Amino acid sequence: MSRVVKRTISLPYDLSLEVERIAKDEGKTVSAVIQEALRILSKKRLEEEFYEIQGYWSKKAKEKGIITEEDLERYLNE
Repeated sequence: MSRVVKRTISLPYDLSLEVERIAKDEGKTVSAVIQEALRILSKKRLEEEFYEIQGYWSKKAKEKGIITEEDLERYLNE
């Protein structure tokens, strides 16, 4: 069972109204809406980090002339 930690947060008035509206529309608690938003943000950040790393290694591969899987196989077998 997961552990629950209570936190108090401050939100601008308009954002507070938006969270409450979403919670009501989706039949969720405000806490559940904020949890979902944090999970989505965390996933987005991981995806951005992945693409940044992928871009770095893609650039390095191109510098070595590795464009296709065949190029990679040839490079690894050298």
